[in-house]
Amino acid sequence: MINSEAFDAPEPDPTLGALPAVPELSTLLVYLLKGVLYRDDDEHVWASLLRLQARVREYAAVLLLDLVLDEAEGHAFLSGRPDPGEADAGPRLPRLVARRPLSYAVSLMLALLRKRLAEFDAGGGELRLVLSRDEIAELMRVFLPDGSNEARLVDRVDATIGKVVDLGFLRRLKPTAGSTQDRGLYEVRRILKAFVDAQWLADFDARLEGYRTALATAGDAKGTKDE
Repeated sequence: MINSEAFDAPEPDPTLGALPAVPELSTLLVYLLKGVLYRDDDEHVWASLLRLQARVREYAAVLLLDLVLDEAEGHAFLSGRPDPGEADAGPRLPRLVARRPLSYAVSLMLALLRKRLAEFDAGGGELRLVLSRDEIAELMRVFLPDGSNEARLVDRVDATIGKVVDLGFLRRLKPTAGSTQDRGLYEVRRILKAFVDAQWLADFDARLEGYRTALATAGDAKGTKDE
């Protein structure tokens, strides 16, 4: 075992900031590479991120990633930069953060949740928007083809909720011990605002009409096929 005390420590370079402890920086990068980091989930890690964010940005840049940090909303994540190969004839680099296309049902649910979150914020009051499964289903119902079977509607909504939970925009809440009144509750994560911005929301009605038309067309096509 090497005794570190046998070596003289080098003189610190005044032009460089103090280097963070490697384990702390590594912990931050692992959290962010796995997904979204929320202040409410771990305030200690969040405090480390605020303190070391310059170093995190530095390391993320090597992987063609940008740190998106919203102190007001209390969340942070890594976003992929445009591939340099898209702007010139250079080689295309592999993407660390994959782009995944969303189905109409998932896109619709995200749009409706974003609108509901905007209404909730405009009303002031509570900080967390919590909706039941039935409330989410009711948001979706008006945009689904008329005559949809109730059981199939519930199954479709449950499947879509599951995908939105996996994407990190909804969080299932644990029921209070001994209570049956708060089962099937979901918190709308505020990071949804970072992915559905104000400009997108300004075109909301046109987008919803597009979803309505697409879903109705899909329903008509299926009905014709069944006939």
